[in-house]
Amino acid sequence: MRKIVYTVMAAALIAAVVAAVLLAMQFRRPDDSPPSAATAALAADERLARGAYLAKAGDCMACHTTRGGQPYAGGRALQTPFGSVIAPNITADRNTGIGTWSSDDFWRALHHGQSRDGRLLYPAFPYTNYTRITRDDADALYAYLQTVPAVTQANQPHQLRFPYSLQISLAAWRMLYFKPEVFRPETNQSVDWNRGAYLVQGLGHCSACHSARNPLGGSEGESLSGGMIPAQGWYAPALNARGDWQQDHLAALLKTGVSPRAAVFGPMAEVVKESLQYLNDGDINAIAVYLKALPAEAKPAAFEREGAPEAVAFLAAGAKLYEKHCAECHGAEGKGQSPAYPPLAGNQALIMTNAVNPIRMVLNGGFAPATAGNPRPYSMPPFSHMLNDLEVAQLVSYLRSAWGNNAPPVNATDVNRFRAVPLD
Repeated sequence: MRKIVYTVMAAALIAAVVAAVLLAMQFRRPDDSPPSAATAALAADERLARGAYLAKAGDCMACHTTRGGQPYAGGRALQTPFGSVIAPNITADRNTGIGTWSSDDFWRALHHGQSRDGRLLYPAFPYTNYTRITRDDADALYAYLQTVPAVTQANQPHQLRFPYSLQISLAAWRMLYFKPEVFRPETNQSVDWNRGAYLVQGLGHCSACHSARNPLGGSEGESLSGGMIPAQGWYAPALNARGDWQQDHLAALLKTGVSPRAAVFGPMAEVVKESLQYLNDGDINAIAVYLKALPAEAKPAAFEREGAPEAVAFLAAGAKLYEKHCAECHGAEGKGQSPAYPPLAGNQALIMTNAVNPIRMVLNGGFAPATAGNPRPYSMPPFSHMLNDLEVAQLVSYLRSAWGNNAPPVNATDVNRFRAVPLD
C-alpha cells in the first residue's frame, strides 16, 4: 500500500514539475521585434489610415463588438466546443480597454498570444494566424485602435469547462500547436502571390475556419481544405479547390459576395460584408492569385448511385419539389440567373461530401451580403416551415444528383440534426 502511495506522490511531483516547466516556457517575456525605420517615418495620418484598413482586413470589429453594442467594446461570446470565449474590450479606455497598453504589449498579443499581464490568450483570438503579421502592420493597427473612442465596459470572464479553463491546459495546448513566426515571402513566387499569402495566412486568418481541427482544437494549418466551423454548424468549404475558377470570378465573389459561379452565405456573408468588400482591388486580386495557386487534394472516387426502385423514387420526389419551389429562380437545368440566383449545376456548396450547408440553406434560406458591388442582394427564402425533414432530404439529395452533380444523398435524420441549430 505504501508503495502505491509513493508511486502516486512521485507521479504528482513529476506532473507538477512538468506543469512548472510548461508555464515557465509559456510565460517568459518574449523578445520584441522593433518597428522598422520606414514605419517610424510614416506621417501620423498615414499610419492611422493604414491601421484602419488593416482592422477591416482582419475583421476585428466582428468579434469585438456585440450586436447593437459599441464598436470594439467587446462582450461577444465566441462559441467553441470547449465553452464560450468572451471577446475583450479593445477600445482606448484606460481602465477596461487597452488604453494603457504600449505598442510592445499589443505586438506580444498578436505575435505571441500573451496579454499585457503575461496571461496566455485563448486561440479563439486567432494569434496562431496573427503571429505572421509584420511588426509594422501591428504598430499601425495599434495606432488606429488607440484612436477608437474609449468605452468603459468591463471584460467578462470566459465560460470554459474544466480543464480548458486552466492556464496550464492552455500552456500545454500551445506547446503542441503554436509556434510564433513572421511571414517570410517566397522568392520563387510573384509579388501578388506573396501579398495574397500574407493576407490569407495572417490577418485574414482564413485557416481558422477553412481547415479541419482535431478534437483538441488544433488546426491542420494552411491546407485550407475545408472543415466544420466549431460550434456554428456550418462547413467552411475548401479554398484549395479554386484552380478552375476564372480569377475575376473569384475576385468578384470575395469583393461583392456574388459571382457567376456562386454566392456566399452563412458566416462568410458576414466576412464579405464587414471585411473583404473594403479591401482594395490589388489586395483582392492578390488573394485570388494565391487561392488559385493552392494545390488541390485528390478528388474522391466517383459516387456510385443506387439503382433500387426506392432510391429512384426518392430522387424523383426531390425533382418534383425542385420544380415546385426552386426552378423559377434557378432554372429547370440548374443554371441559375447570375448574379441574382447562383447556378446549382457544378456548385461546390452542393457537392461537398458534407451536406450541412445545402441542408441549412433549404431550411433557413440563403442571404448574400449587401455590398457596394451588390447593394440590393437577392435572397433565398427559408423552407423549414413548408417542408418536413423527409422532403428536405429528398430535395437536397436531388440537387446533389442532377445536372452532372454526383454526391451522396442525405436522409431525414441528417436534416433533423440541423433543423434546430441556432442561426447566429
